[in-house]
Amino acid sequence: MQIFWFLPTHGDSRYLGSSEGARPVDLQYLQQIAGAADALGYEGVLIPTGRSCEDPWVIASSLIGATKQLKFLVAVRPGLHQPALAARMAATFDRLSGGRLLVNLVTGGDRAELEGDGVFLDHAARYAQSAEFIRIWREILARSHAGQSFDYDGQHLQVKGAKLLFPPVQQPHPPVWFGGSSAPAHELAAEQVERYLTWGETPAEVAKKIADVRARARARGRRIEFGIRLHVIVRESQDEAWAAADALISRVDDATVARAQQVFAHMDSEGQRRMAALHSKGVNRSRAALEISPNLWAGVGLVRGGAGTALVGNPEQVAARIEEYAALGIDAFILSGYPHLEEAYRFAELVFPRLPRRVQQRLAGHGLTGPFGEVVANLDAPSRLRAQS
Repeated sequence: MQIFWFLPTHGDSRYLGSSEGARPVDLQYLQQIAGAADALGYEGVLIPTGRSCEDPWVIASSLIGATKQLKFLVAVRPGLHQPALAARMAATFDRLSGGRLLVNLVTGGDRAELEGDGVFLDHAARYAQSAEFIRIWREILARSHAGQSFDYDGQHLQVKGAKLLFPPVQQPHPPVWFGGSSAPAHELAAEQVERYLTWGETPAEVAKKIADVRARARARGRRIEFGIRLHVIVRESQDEAWAAADALISRVDDATVARAQQVFAHMDSEGQRRMAALHSKGVNRSRAALEISPNLWAGVGLVRGGAGTALVGNPEQVAARIEEYAALGIDAFILSGYPHLEEAYRFAELVFPRLPRRVQQRLAGHGLTGPFGEVVANLDAPSRLRAQS
């Protein structure tokens, strides 16, 4: 099990859909979040992509020197990047970071955004292009270790004599992660990527996705790993957690929800359609309406595109839900919470000690059960006092 955090390069706040409690996301703030994730023992951070975000490669590069062990899951975008250039960028970043790059293949599902970026392919053609893109990318990087070149003549992409002089640290190439809910997405994942990602649907629906992708990969003689993208709202008590969930959407009005849902409805992303279907379009924002599975809350998706669900509860409940997904085959959890700096600490302090011991042993150099905390009466550390009680 690997636990990742998230860099909010599209903004951060205490309340969704409102500027109240918002904070500027500048380099200093991103360094704080990345530094916290690195020190607390998170495996890495996901850096989002899209026109609402700062460029992920620039952000990731700026954080190499501010971190020691943290990995960076950075997006490549077929249609925006050429595969040979993307391979060169990946190799450079992997070397400069000492092998800390993970690559997130993002096909995209917002037609308006894609057309603004110069991509006019339909859904099926975009996945065909993505398959060609990552095939070229993988081969260029893999062959760079032997100094070989690569030719490819596809329907959407061509290269002739593509070659890298400086290979990446990781062999044959940095691992490729990818998410998509449609049949073409599952085919692409089964054929070419190392880890398939899903947004936070119910365990039953996630199990169906895993079974389908795993079967498709097995038919190709491949083994694939799985990850999930979720928000988290964890507090010391269940009541506090649900109060925090209510507070997160307390500044959202019906007009804002309606505008957001109208935008989502025009996307041709199957994953976004499935996220939008998890709630009642904001008409009923009660816990009963938005808790779609035990401790799984769809309130974030009222106004946020992409990942729209959160695990909500006390530390024991959230840890139990994580283990429930892990039992299905999920071994990477990409988490986030609002605001992202404070929530990175809160989740680590409250939930890390409750995860399986094998996960705790992976954490960076120290156990989050102590000994640390303010010394009591100039004599006893808190952990010693607990041991004697």
